[in-house]
Amino acid sequence: MKRRDVLKSATAAVLASSAVAAPAIAQSAPTIRWRATSSFPKSLDITYGAAEQFCRHVSELTDGKFTIQQFAAGEIVPALQALDAVANNTVEVAYTGTLFYVGKDPTFALAASVPFLMNPRQQHAWYYHGGGLAMTNDFFKKFNVYGLPCGNTGMQWGGWFRKEIKTVADLNGLKMRIAGLAGTIAARLGVVPQQIAPGDIYPAMERGTIDAVEYIGPYDDEKLGFNKVAQHYYAPGWQEGGTVFHALFNLQKWAELPPLYKKAVEVAAQAATTDMLAHYDTKNPEALIRLVAQGTKVSLFPQEVLERLYVEAEAYYKEITATNTEFAKMFNHQREFQRKSNIYHQVADFQYDLMMLRLRRG
Repeated sequence: MKRRDVLKSATAAVLASSAVAAPAIAQSAPTIRWRATSSFPKSLDITYGAAEQFCRHVSELTDGKFTIQQFAAGEIVPALQALDAVANNTVEVAYTGTLFYVGKDPTFALAASVPFLMNPRQQHAWYYHGGGLAMTNDFFKKFNVYGLPCGNTGMQWGGWFRKEIKTVADLNGLKMRIAGLAGTIAARLGVVPQQIAPGDIYPAMERGTIDAVEYIGPYDDEKLGFNKVAQHYYAPGWQEGGTVFHALFNLQKWAELPPLYKKAVEVAAQAATTDMLAHYDTKNPEALIRLVAQGTKVSLFPQEVLERLYVEAEAYYKEITATNTEFAKMFNHQREFQRKSNIYHQVADFQYDLMMLRLRRG
């Protein structure tokens, strides 16, 4: 009997300590409610959906104590004002592509994607193990934000054109929706670049305000209806080897977050990045098959066009690195990282792909 009494007493003590511990933990985890504005419409289920997944994971990892409610482009501020909204604390978070803000500083594009630089695997490595996260945030703090990669589109396509592109001369005078520094470089070949938010591209194309458009790839391009207003679909995506999207946080709000919440945000953002890339790699091939079946003409850019674009890109980089020290620092770091990475991947990945092509032909 005494033994049972002792066990009862011990069990009661454990239960009592657990009852005290739970409220103590709860008290150390404050309830925080944030809002996020997006640069994307809800119809783009992968880009908009990646941020929804991010917000959901943050809530789940904090037992619902920290929640972020996402709003689509235009619901709080227009799509291309997302950075300003988070910088001035209209909202705590913006889900966007930093290449939309090259008008403020061309260095923003390097945090997302620029012509002829890193591919998605190299971007992922640079951010998480090559010093990229610290370097981009050293730059972002000038604009009162802290940023985390929160999505990657994978390799992009070169865009939709109403007419066939045979020579460099065919680009002269072409009005094209093209984002980031790619527009600056294409302009050197006579293209008239237009910075248009994703949700506004189709109406501009339908009205004839623009003659061509690049966005992401087959899945999103089909959703946005580009094949209904243009027939010629070009690759490769010279303008963006793969674009990193970001969750941008107001710098003061980020600093105030408890460490546990910061870790939840970091884990959720990295998960969203990996998932988006896998999602596009699944959906893009399916969409491309549908587009071709519907009459889309898929072509490769002429070598003459790609070579001229590359020459102009290199000339631009030489000019901007001579005048913009922050751009030069990040660009040179990425270029060196890319150079070392290519030494390996040209032997491993490229030779594997080449081997498979030869075997399939045989």
